[in-house]
Amino acid sequence: MSLENRTIALAGMFQTAELVRQIARYGLFDQGTFETSIESLLKTDAASVEDVYGGLKNVKTGLQVLCGQMGGDGVKRDMEVMHYVLGLILLERKLMKKKDMLKNIQVGIVSAQEQVKTYTTTHSSVIVYLANLYTQTLSTLDFRIKINGERRFLDNQNNADKIRALLLAGIRSAVLWRQKGGKRLHFIFSRGKILRTTQQILKSVPVDNKT
Repeated sequence: MSLENRTIALAGMFQTAELVRQIARYGLFDQGTFETSIESLLKTDAASVEDVYGGLKNVKTGLQVLCGQMGGDGVKRDMEVMHYVLGLILLERKLMKKKDMLKNIQVGIVSAQEQVKTYTTTHSSVIVYLANLYTQTLSTLDFRIKINGERRFLDNQNNADKIRALLLAGIRSAVLWRQKGGKRLHFIFSRGKILRTTQQILKSVPVDNKT
């Protein structure tokens, strides 16, 4: 069960990384998947790892991307997505050593939860707040994730805010992944195990008849 939980949290990271790639490259993203990632950041009282994302179906994109990155289905690996995921893992490790910063983020998330009582989860006010929280905390560390993409999309403030909010959500998944035993060495020595577990989880994802 711990391996399954770890894989779901890893898929959460890959899902945010894929959304960042889509926004930076094309200025487009799936609204439902975006909502799941932001909601996972704000859901601090979840009963399980699966519940953090509101069910497996909501992290299906992340599972599919993870499957491809681990060599499944003959999909070409996207090094940009992997770059973002490894960056999130490194940022999370640095954050854990900054207790004051971690506390500030926790307080900020509580404030965002209060905002959601008035606005929707992905309302522009909430996204701007989360983006600013990322800028004031994680962006001040001695490592930053370099985002690659089209300048016209990266220079758009709305896109920049969404990307920063997503990176903060990715850190949430990185914390969860580490708590469930995740280690960077797993990407080297446990790729097959991660792939098989991801494929098994994907088989159990409910089919959406609307798609």
